[in-house]
Amino acid sequence: MKFTRHSSIASAIPVHAISRKHHCRSPSSIFHRNLTKPRRISAYGQKHQLSTKAEMGAEHYLPPWFSVAPMMDWTDNHYRTLARMISKHAWLYTEMLAAETIVYQEGNLDRFLAYSPEQHPIVLQIGGSNLENLAKATTLANPYRYDEINFNCGCPSPKVAGHGCFGVRLMLDPKFVAEAMSVIAANTDVPVSVKCRIGVDNHDSYNELCDFIYKVSSLSPTRHFIIHSRKALLNGISPAENRSIPPLKYEYFYGLLRDFPDLRFTINGGINSIDEVHAARRAGAHGVMVGRAAYNNPWRILGHVDAAIYGAPRSGVTRREILEKYQVYGDAMLGKYGHKPNVRDIIKPLLSFFHSEPGNGLWKRKADAAFQSCRTIKSFFEETLVAIPDYVMDSPIGELPPPASEDPFANIHSMLPPQYKTSEEDVLYA
Repeated sequence: MKFTRHSSIASAIPVHAISRKHHCRSPSSIFHRNLTKPRRISAYGQKHQLSTKAEMGAEHYLPPWFSVAPMMDWTDNHYRTLARMISKHAWLYTEMLAAETIVYQEGNLDRFLAYSPEQHPIVLQIGGSNLENLAKATTLANPYRYDEINFNCGCPSPKVAGHGCFGVRLMLDPKFVAEAMSVIAANTDVPVSVKCRIGVDNHDSYNELCDFIYKVSSLSPTRHFIIHSRKALLNGISPAENRSIPPLKYEYFYGLLRDFPDLRFTINGGINSIDEVHAARRAGAHGVMVGRAAYNNPWRILGHVDAAIYGAPRSGVTRREILEKYQVYGDAMLGKYGHKPNVRDIIKPLLSFFHSEPGNGLWKRKADAAFQSCRTIKSFFEETLVAIPDYVMDSPIGELPPPASEDPFANIHSMLPPQYKTSEEDVLYA
């Protein structure tokens, strides 16, 4: 059965190179119910369409009240395509790209920087410790029209923090971070931001965190900081352990809100539900960034963002409709760069799409087998989706469930550290 729905997500090309949308039909027989009923577009939707089509740029999108964290090997183009099909307003971040990768791949930039225009609002995260390469990488990224450039000062991976001394190790050198941010800002016309931890190893006091924020913001145009509310331990533990072993100190984050009222702060770390996003914002957070939860349960997390966080009408989209569009995208992307991406690469973001639903276990077992034999996304779906009941495929996201846990921020303002005061040395430094 052929479907009449069109898709403009079939190719990932630089936004600047798009002059018109190419429409594709989905011929898949596995989506056996034609669910393409015409929908009325609300006044909200009409207004939003007009505002986003008028001109690309962060000022034309709703604020980053909710964003998906940059995650190495996870938030690639395929995941972001899926995420945007589910949520129209969540801010999406790329994986961290080293400045050197961008510079040395100047003749192959689409592979690393291209994305479909539907992914706006989108932030490019870069990392590095060479000012010349950061400047050139930013310049090379400009034609792709990202909505913000974010600098990584939070990754504890030995591949990052231990090689070239960037990632979270840069928190120990705020003057260099300020220089890097000034260089990045000088080579782009979009906003810039820093993502960092609350400390590194034994440099984990609230005053040291404030010193970092004060110096970077005083010596550069940086006005937005994304704070992962754990410190990083660089001696002998893995990146995964760095997401769980150091304790969360949300009081540090809310102390920053009090002590730096002219800056904007997004909270990250340990927030796993829409209720906790609401709680963090009620306590004063300007924005909330969610990582693994948005990847490991995209339907239940991202599916509620537009209505619950942004007040948009509930979309009513079903998993079946998402997969129809994703098939068109996936089959168009296969082998775009030689042998990559392959079926496994494109399906990877879908492996948690049926999280906790009937048929999920069987679906994953069928997926393991299908990776060995299927050469198209269409054939992969034909082999595997028989495991998922129709009512799961055809149900919209539904109502937000009642809170499952206590508010982790309920008493946070009674726990704040002593107010930060800059020293005479800090004032001279700035």
